[in-house]
Amino acid sequence: MSFSGRSTQAQPEQLPVERRPGRPPLLLVDPDDPLRWAFETRDALRGAVVEHGAVLVRGLGLYDPILAGDVVRMLADDLMSEREVFAPRAPYTDRVYSATRWPRGIPMCPHHELSYSDWFPASMMFVCLSPPVLGGATVLADSSAVLAALPASLVKRCERDGWTLVRTYNGDVGPSWSDAFGIGDRHGVEEYCRAHSIDVEWRRGGQLRTRQRRPAVVRHPITGVRCWFNDIAYYSEWVFGPDAGNELRDMLGPDGLPATTCFGDGTPIGWDLVSQIKQAYTTNAVREPWQSGDLLVLDNIRTAHGRDPYQGPREVLVALADPAAAHEGL
Repeated sequence: MSFSGRSTQAQPEQLPVERRPGRPPLLLVDPDDPLRWAFETRDALRGAVVEHGAVLVRGLGLYDPILAGDVVRMLADDLMSEREVFAPRAPYTDRVYSATRWPRGIPMCPHHELSYSDWFPASMMFVCLSPPVLGGATVLADSSAVLAALPASLVKRCERDGWTLVRTYNGDVGPSWSDAFGIGDRHGVEEYCRAHSIDVEWRRGGQLRTRQRRPAVVRHPITGVRCWFNDIAYYSEWVFGPDAGNELRDMLGPDGLPATTCFGDGTPIGWDLVSQIKQAYTTNAVREPWQSGDLLVLDNIRTAHGRDPYQGPREVLVALADPAAAHEGL
């Protein structure tokens, strides 16, 4: 597997990033001009993110979405538009979105943004405009540590076969196929899927089912570190436990699930394996309560991200940065 669209070396400059057990690496700053700071510190910060997997920048004072958008654009090579949508986001500025609209009382399993796509963001940037009253931290997990915590047999199989995401656009649960792809006609969807290695099956009543097989374990393009890079747990019907998974299957049927995951050869992945993956994330999770104006920059290959439940309003902006192409040899 190889990647394009990203620099091949981390920069030599060093920033005073503080390593903290159980919490993400922290960089404290106090610039007069956040945009100029981003311009002058860009290469050093990107190098620090490669080294640490993620860096929380505190003190920039990014309280305004326009300024936040300008800063993340300065730090990124390029920003991506949302594609193959699962859950809606509200746009703030050009290619800067709200966080995924996910029920506030339900934890979000760590995942790697768009790991199911043939183009994904190599970097993610989050800006907190307004923190919640309680909870709501963005949970981070080092994917190389997660890989080391998983059973060797599971890792070996995933390296050999990859994983497959199966989506069923049933019109009731999840987005419609036109909303997900941003395309209003079947021919356009078929062309998109053909171009992006997605198998298409049209079903009775206009339902669409898609399958996309991707690598599950990759080497980081800069460091060469092996990483657990997939969304096997996040898009599984078992992500909320066996009772919820069985209830969803009873309600929609195994062929009507809006999303499910399996090994690359089509073999189902059950609760037993999903629970082991979730435990590996939990064991290696770090978190930090948000403060207004915080900027979190993470390496989307090296670091999975999720979210704790929360109370009160929470306003976090998200940018998908530095598009990278995954060429799978499966």
